[in-house]
Amino acid sequence: MFTGIIEEIGTIRGISRGSSSFVLDIGCREVLKGSKEGDSIAVNGVCLTVTSLTGNGFTADVMPETVHRSNISLMRQGSCVNLERAMAADGRFGGHIVSGHVDGMGMIREIREDVNAVWYTVEAEPALLRYIVEKGSITIDGISLTVAYVDRTCFKVSIIPHTRKITTLGQRRVKDVVNLENDIIGKYVEKLMLPAEEEKKESRLTEEFLRSNGF
Repeated sequence: MFTGIIEEIGTIRGISRGSSSFVLDIGCREVLKGSKEGDSIAVNGVCLTVTSLTGNGFTADVMPETVHRSNISLMRQGSCVNLERAMAADGRFGGHIVSGHVDGMGMIREIREDVNAVWYTVEAEPALLRYIVEKGSITIDGISLTVAYVDRTCFKVSIIPHTRKITTLGQRRVKDVVNLENDIIGKYVEKLMLPAEEEKKESRLTEEFLRSNGF
């Protein structure tokens, strides 16, 4: 479990590509503190397992499902990535509950400066936008952000200079592809409600049936 508060920007030092999977070699410093093989580190919002520590970085396997759903498939040697260690039990929840399971990708449509803030407009598929609500939370490349606007084709976030400086958002440009993870609460609520609705639709228990059977 993560919070969406980025600890440092790492660098892809190497990518070993299989037929549909990757092995990443990531250079970093801060997230190595207290980390060991088998620990989880979010890379651009994707929860990956540390397979080895190299002293000044770590390696991680990327399965085909992750390659399909995230922008890891677009990474190259030298690419910068947001990094966050899994939250410690005694840590602060500075962002929101982030699972590290990316739902899909969006594309930056516009970047606009507004006094001391910067607005990012992100296009996304309807299947992702349905879970995004104004003033709710969204994770972009692992960064916990507040939604300032949403419609049927896109959503907007407004960030402060500090966030832009310590994350890869400062390097993002229009048409760049970003990872998106929706607030987990909305997805669970929908899942819990669906069975009850489907049961009502499929039920053959009617008033006429009850009367004909002596009720």
